[in-house]
Amino acid sequence: MNVFSSCNNTVPEFDKDNAFRYLVEQCEFGPRNPNSNGYKQCLDYLQKTLSGFADTILLQPFVLDDLVNEESYDLTNIIARFKVDEPEQLLIGAHWDTRPWADEDPEPEKRNDPIIGANDGASGVAVVLELARILNASPPPIGVTLVLFDGEDMGRSGIPKSYAQGSLAFAKDLPIEKPDEAIILDMIGDAELHIPIERFSYQQNRKLVKKLWGLAKELSLDAFESRIVHTIYDDHVPLWAEAEIPAIDIIDFNYPNSYSNYWHTTQDLPENCSAESLGQVGTLLAHYIYGRQK
Repeated sequence: MNVFSSCNNTVPEFDKDNAFRYLVEQCEFGPRNPNSNGYKQCLDYLQKTLSGFADTILLQPFVLDDLVNEESYDLTNIIARFKVDEPEQLLIGAHWDTRPWADEDPEPEKRNDPIIGANDGASGVAVVLELARILNASPPPIGVTLVLFDGEDMGRSGIPKSYAQGSLAFAKDLPIEKPDEAIILDMIGDAELHIPIERFSYQQNRKLVKKLWGLAKELSLDAFESRIVHTIYDDHVPLWAEAEIPAIDIIDFNYPNSYSNYWHTTQDLPENCSAESLGQVGTLLAHYIYGRQK
């Protein structure tokens, strides 16, 4: 049994500036929607980056059929593993694809343009990549699997189950043994970061939610708010529904706030994100992974 201790001085520092560099590097490829040049370049970048850190790298190809456009897409989940033989196994995931359509853009002529996805895409991946660097430098006390899910943002408005196709493919055909729990990161780079508790997360793994938000309070990570708000269909939902992996979502859905919106618009850019926000989430996860004694 693990005894949790957030005061453990062996917790490595999460480098928020390095994480932000990873965010910018992804965005420099342009939109990363399937079949785009940016998608292909970023896939190669992510594989190479994680291969330099992880004990084991797996690729999970799957096919997404878009019935609206009558197209099929060859997509890829990227899986990086650390300490695979440890009895306790944690999954941390984020989606790496970006939305093909800026369908929420205030300017109608831009609504068919693909988005850059600095927050909705690159931010979660940036934290995952920095965690990979840390896990390589300081072997963790538990097993950790990092998954970059593809095809999360190909969904259609009003059809929740058309989203999160990468985690659905993962959960339906698990390429690894089932982890004990999972944490999904999405839209956590917002410069005005506020992370309340997502409702499905509380239903699926109340114990983990309480542990993480309680730890955030101990660490004075003030972006985390102990109130339950939206239900959001994200990559955590198929993990539980299809494979019974008790998964939660760390997400700030109001981007940048409840009065303005950059989500699914051409304004989802690095200048609307911040290293400090990535640092709050990354610091929490570093303490959750390392701040324990066996």
